[in-house]
Amino acid sequence: MQFRTKISIPQSDFPIDYDSKILSLGSCFAVNMAEKFDYFKFENTCNPVGILFHPLAIEKLIDFAVSGKQFCAEDVFFHNERWHCFDVHSDCSHSNKDELLLNLNTILETTRLQITESTHVIITYGTSWVYRNIATKEIVANCHKVPQKQFGKELLSVGAIEKSIQNTLDLIQKVNPKATIIFTVSPVRHLKDGFVENQQSKAHLITAIHTAINQQLSTNNYFPSYEIMMDELRDYRFYAEDMIHPSQVAIDYIWQRFSETSISEESLSVMKEVETIQKGLQHRPFNPNSESHQQFLSKLQDKMMQIQKQFPQIQF
Repeated sequence: MQFRTKISIPQSDFPIDYDSKILSLGSCFAVNMAEKFDYFKFENTCNPVGILFHPLAIEKLIDFAVSGKQFCAEDVFFHNERWHCFDVHSDCSHSNKDELLLNLNTILETTRLQITESTHVIITYGTSWVYRNIATKEIVANCHKVPQKQFGKELLSVGAIEKSIQNTLDLIQKVNPKATIIFTVSPVRHLKDGFVENQQSKAHLITAIHTAINQQLSTNNYFPSYEIMMDELRDYRFYAEDMIHPSQVAIDYIWQRFSETSISEESLSVMKEVETIQKGLQHRPFNPNSESHQQFLSKLQDKMMQIQKQFPQIQF
C-alpha cells in the first residue's frame, strides 16, 4: 500500500563527483546543502557574501564579480555602530569602514575566480519579495535592521525574475561556458510575508526558473527541493520547532534525493567511506588510552590515507 507520493527526478547528465568544484549561492537552505557537501568532503564554496534570498541580489553579486566591480565609500553606510553594505548580508558588516571595503573587494576577486573554475553552480532562491530603498530607489539584498519606513516592499513579477535568471546565466557562461547551473527553490516558508503571499512568491520563482532554463543549454537543470518538502514530506513532523524551516530529518531526506540524482554513482561509494571516517572522528571513547582504541585509531588513519591518496584535495 502506497502512503505517499514520490517525485520523479531525472538523473543529471552532468553529475557532481569528487573532482567537481561547487559554488553554492542563495538562501539559508543553500547553507544546509553546503554543510552536506562539506561533511562529505566535496570541494564546495557557499555564499561568499552571506545569505542572499532573492534573484536580483544573486544576479548583482555575480555581476559585480564578473565585471571586476570595486566597492567604494559610497557603497557602505554606518548604522548601529557598524558599517554595512546593502548588497551583502550583515555577516559581512564591520566596525571599521576600510576593513569592510577591503574584505568585500577581496571577496569579489575570489568569487570571480570561483565562478570561472566551478564545474557546478547551485543557486537556491528563497523569495520573490524584495525591499527597495526609497531614497536610492535600489533593491537591497539585506536591510541591516534599518527602520522599515525607509523601504518599500515589492513582489517581483515572473518576467522580472526570468530576466534576472537569464542575466545570471549569461554572466556565468561569459566566464565559464562549461559550468552546470542547478536551480532550486528553498523549502523554507516565508510566512512573515503571509501564507498566500509565500505561495505566490514561490510560484513566481518556479515558473520563471522553468521558463528560463527551457530556453537554455541542457547543462542547466532544476532540482525540486521545495516540491519534495511540499509533496513527499507534507507533514509538520518534518519541520523544525518554528514550523517554518525544514527539520534535520527533512534536510537529510532532501540531500538523499539530491545525491541519488545529482551525484555520480562512483562518488556515492566514496561518500560512504568518507561518512565512516567522519563518524570515526566523532567517536568519543570511554578509555582513550586502551589498546582497542589505539587499534581503532590506526585503522581510521589507514582509511583516511587511502581516501587522500585517491583524492588529495580531501582533508579531514
